[in-house]
Amino acid sequence: MDWKKQIKGLKAYQPGRTIDEVKEIYGLDKVVKLASNENPFGYSSLVDVFLRDSYLNHAIYPDGYAKNLRTKISSKLGVNLNQILLGNGSDEIIQMISRALLQPGKNTVMAIPTFPQYKHNATVEGAEVREVALNSKGEHRLDEMLEQIDNSTTVVWLCSPNNPTGTYITEKDIISFLDNVPEHVLVVLDEAYYEYVVADHYYDSLELLKIYPNLLVTRTFSKAYGLAGFRVGYAISSEEIISQLEPLREPFNNNSLGQGAAAVALQDQEFIAECRQNNKQGLERFYQFCDEEGLLYYPSQGNFILIDFGVNGDEVFQFLLSKGYIVRSGQALGFPTSVRVTIGSEEENKGVIEEMKNFIKEAKQEASL
Repeated sequence: MDWKKQIKGLKAYQPGRTIDEVKEIYGLDKVVKLASNENPFGYSSLVDVFLRDSYLNHAIYPDGYAKNLRTKISSKLGVNLNQILLGNGSDEIIQMISRALLQPGKNTVMAIPTFPQYKHNATVEGAEVREVALNSKGEHRLDEMLEQIDNSTTVVWLCSPNNPTGTYITEKDIISFLDNVPEHVLVVLDEAYYEYVVADHYYDSLELLKIYPNLLVTRTFSKAYGLAGFRVGYAISSEEIISQLEPLREPFNNNSLGQGAAAVALQDQEFIAECRQNNKQGLERFYQFCDEEGLLYYPSQGNFILIDFGVNGDEVFQFLLSKGYIVRSGQALGFPTSVRVTIGSEEENKGVIEEMKNFIKEAKQEASL
């Protein structure tokens, strides 16, 4: 078969081990997953009520336009229905954008390391990928990204807070950047972790949309809303941009349960506020641990923290795995001596930090032999 040359050797996404797999391999009764930045507190109790009382007919297709969910998002954000694009997770929206704007002869600009699906989809479409390394603080080098833009650039990707560093772009910096991006370039601002942000100088992307017609913002219900299993993401942009992307959306791409659960979850902002506060407290506990142990880390605005242990990240990963904690090795994230840890409940944070201390203690003992 005559496969696209750019997909030869391209690797499929490799999900981490499941809780059941780790239990079986290590003979454990309890395993805590802190690898995929899911919400340890689950989702709003309103979703449970919806799932219990909904009378959906699963023999028929869902609402292909997801009008109820669109309306809820429109009302909460103060945007028009035609400014919203729904995806099977924000991953699908990234795929739609790439399919619409990227092709051989075009290029796209992004940071590195950042969310890998930007590069993955660009590669599939045969576009040139221009990557600009994060600075020493784990932040986007926006000036250098501007230098990479030319007449063949069609998309620039900004992840704020950035995955895997948790760092964010300040209001001053993003305005300066957007002021200098050519109008023919779509700027995609990925705000998957928006609901966790507590920084003082974080921008208001909805206000930026009113000023910059070439800006598109993506968000998701998979993180703070705790609906990762339902796969619902969305984008907000100008009606013109959304109208160009809508034809690329798969028919019925959001199932009935996902549409209903997301619409209900959006109403419970008290739950989101509680999760934001718990996440902030959890991060402070990890900061304290890192400071006490002399470990480097990036202050995070997401629900995760990247910690540099100064050794192969796989070693830390395997040790914690054997103790019943699934984290993410930095080897796969562009930070080979680090691990990324999702902020869990108070009990989960305490437990994984204790095992991290044990790893450090054992490593020091081995080094002294």
